[in-house]
Amino acid sequence: MSDYHLLYPPSTLFFSFKREKKQEIKSIVIKSVKLKICLPCSLFAALSYGIASMAMVFINKAIIMQYEHSMTLLTLQQLTTTLLIHFGRQMGYTRAKGVDITTARRLLPISLFYNANVAFALASLKGVNIPMYIAIKRLTPLAVLIAGFFSGKGKPTTQVTLSVVLTAVGVIVAAIGDFSFDLPGYTMALTSVFFQTMYLVLVEKSGAEEGLSSIEIMFYNSFLSLPFLLFLIIATGEFPNSLALLLAKSNSFSFLFILLLSLVMGIALNYTMFLCTIVNSALTTTIVGVLKGVGSTTLGFVLLGGVQVHGLNVTGLVINTAGGVWYSYAKYQQKKIKAPKVVIDLEAHRR
Repeated sequence: MSDYHLLYPPSTLFFSFKREKKQEIKSIVIKSVKLKICLPCSLFAALSYGIASMAMVFINKAIIMQYEHSMTLLTLQQLTTTLLIHFGRQMGYTRAKGVDITTARRLLPISLFYNANVAFALASLKGVNIPMYIAIKRLTPLAVLIAGFFSGKGKPTTQVTLSVVLTAVGVIVAAIGDFSFDLPGYTMALTSVFFQTMYLVLVEKSGAEEGLSSIEIMFYNSFLSLPFLLFLIIATGEFPNSLALLLAKSNSFSFLFILLLSLVMGIALNYTMFLCTIVNSALTTTIVGVLKGVGSTTLGFVLLGGVQVHGLNVTGLVINTAGGVWYSYAKYQQKKIKAPKVVIDLEAHRR
């Protein structure tokens, strides 16, 4: 006899309960099964975003070193994403729905915040090295935590709060050890943190309330951003100079390879970021970004120009890593506490 029948005897399920009770039990069992299935999904989403995000930082830095027109680069990435999803839907590779005007209006703020975040982030890479860029971006978890509290999401647990604060302290300590200082670069990176915070919170809300898939949100985000980006590259005078430089560098195989890689990884990063935010939460997405930054920072000391090593940088990274490990442990404890509640509810319905 299976464990299911031991826990729920047929006579009890089919004869002892009223119809409403049986439906309620069925709903609880489904939720418990989904909880177990979603754990691997959560880990996969977080890991995928971490890898894509780490790779994208170095790819963006490499392309910006050869092609300084960051807004044109972002426009190409969004155009590529829009076309790939559109043709993928036409060919039946994705079940993403077509454009809906009502949904597009609701997601318009997400598109604006996202593109502002990426635009300032790309621009900051012109003057800030990779380790310090990552250090500044690690302030995002604390900002997301504060934004979630004021938006009515509720107060997080003490362990989660302290772990995020510890992570931010590590960022500050590491940033103090920066031998070089570029005020415009730091300002643009901090501005990017603000826009990324608003963007992540809105993505989480739209995915939960409107039932949109990761691909659908990504398509709306890319599609809605195109008019905004085209206006900016023309208004700022970046176009047509950016197009002329792009054509001039088209003879370089290495440049075309990095450019193509940036377009592909841009799509991968967008998708994994949306997926991680919807499957997990905005705070989890930013914490994953903090943890992957440890590896990116280490590589950033030697790759693409590198930086001079300082004791404060190492100390800050150790503190940052400790905060990330603590956060992971706190989230695990939360899931461990929630699981028995399902069993308790099931047992209550047996009486």
